[in-house]
Amino acid sequence: MRELEKLLERQSRLNAIGVALSSERDTPRLLEMILLGAKEITGADGGTLYTVTEDHHLKFEIMRTDSLGIALGGTTGKEIPFAPLPLHGEDGSPNNSMVAAYSVLHDCTVNIEDAYRADGFDFSGTRKFDQNTGYRSQSFLTIPMKNHENEIIGVLQLLNALDEATGAIVPFSMENQRLAESLASQAAVALTNQQLIEGLRRLFESFIELIAGAIDEKSPYTGGHCRRVPELAMMLADAANGCSEGPLRDFRMDEKDMYEMRIASWLHDCGKVTTPEYVVDKATKLSTIFDRIDLIDQRFELLKKQKETEMLRQQIAAMRQGDPDHGHDAEIELQEFIRQLDDDREFLRHANIGGEFMSQAHQYRVRRIAAYQMLDASGQVVPFLSENEVYNLNIERGTLTSEERTIINNHIVMTIDMLKSLQYPKGLRRVPEFAGGHHERMDGKGYPNGLTREQMSIPARIMGIADIFEALTAGDRPYKKGKTLSESLFILGKMKLDNHIDPDLFDVFIRQKIYLEYARQFLKPEQMDAVDLTKIPGYVP
Repeated sequence: MRELEKLLERQSRLNAIGVALSSERDTPRLLEMILLGAKEITGADGGTLYTVTEDHHLKFEIMRTDSLGIALGGTTGKEIPFAPLPLHGEDGSPNNSMVAAYSVLHDCTVNIEDAYRADGFDFSGTRKFDQNTGYRSQSFLTIPMKNHENEIIGVLQLLNALDEATGAIVPFSMENQRLAESLASQAAVALTNQQLIEGLRRLFESFIELIAGAIDEKSPYTGGHCRRVPELAMMLADAANGCSEGPLRDFRMDEKDMYEMRIASWLHDCGKVTTPEYVVDKATKLSTIFDRIDLIDQRFELLKKQKETEMLRQQIAAMRQGDPDHGHDAEIELQEFIRQLDDDREFLRHANIGGEFMSQAHQYRVRRIAAYQMLDASGQVVPFLSENEVYNLNIERGTLTSEERTIINNHIVMTIDMLKSLQYPKGLRRVPEFAGGHHERMDGKGYPNGLTREQMSIPARIMGIADIFEALTAGDRPYKKGKTLSESLFILGKMKLDNHIDPDLFDVFIRQKIYLEYARQFLKPEQMDAVDLTKIPGYVP
């Protein structure tokens, strides 16, 4: 009767272990639970768990021997110093001499009462181990672990069953063997599920990174943006998550929240796949298929020749009229005009580059240059610059017209639409909201939805700061070089005062020196100037 009760207890424990296995999501812990559970229900002193590798070897994953205090692999952080066991020899012949390999090759459980008396297997390594440690390896139970497709994915090997009453080493009973086989079957299912989940997760993440990489490769002027923003966003999220005082002291993100944030940050600009290259790559104000500044250069030379021709005609006419002084004056006027044209050409070339601000005086000068008159191929008088050229050259900030900026800004609408169209598992349903808010402002003047601070989650606000700071310091923009740390933090501080970015997150960004951590990884040495915290607008050290 007592034996039956013990068996029922072990079966009950087997069921409990099976339930625990099905809920475990960490592979090392799962493997450890499998081996420890098998040792528990069979009363084994030790054991090893192997997984089958793609190159047909058995990899040591977990090793335990209680009486010797050996605990390797799994969550211990201690590497197992043994090379994987080959399933086949160099000549391709099956490795039937090793019990674990034999169990895989023949898809069978091997129950050995005494390794020192067993025939057909090579236990020389075991005997050497015993000799060095004073241990006595005796009974072995080796069970292949098969997945739902009947493929062997691992091997569970137990060592030295112990008698409950005396503690003596005994063979593994048939009851223990059946219990261990049942556990191995449940464990294989749990391990396979974990491998499938992990495989899908890796595929999902690699696909996301592929999209981000493709967006960065689409334009040489935004390369790296989609890779750098996630790094900066996670730095700030981690810092905000660790606040123990201040407005963010109650803000917390667990491991799942942080993963959701990382996915959102990788996808924050996915809508740029729909943005035309001619807009993304507009390095100068006059760029379309090519930079039209070269055409304007040619016009300057043509205008010089036309003015020179006009002067020569005036000189000829003056000579015929007996007035050589007038011809001399015309030549002086031409040289002065040419100097003015050269100066205007340099001005337009500089204006074409774009920048942070173009003054009203410079915009007026563009219009004055446009008013120069020249002759076209048919001899008709035409303006020196077209209306479109004047419109582009007078862009106040950057290189994009308002229409082109609308096209660029539309990427966030496309990002939100694309992300909302996906079917997310429960833990990723906030990805569209996190990713889609990085162009909103705290005062509701951002886009595309004009959300206020109260309408945005903290992760979405984090995305905004990460996107802005990366853009300020990026050295691959078409119309500017990357700003220094002090310049970038000054602008970011102004944005805090303008209610553009979240003030609490801004303070964490400065106080925790997230900017410096990011700079050490991604900024050029010349950008890392000294930062005086007292000169950052809106920040109180």
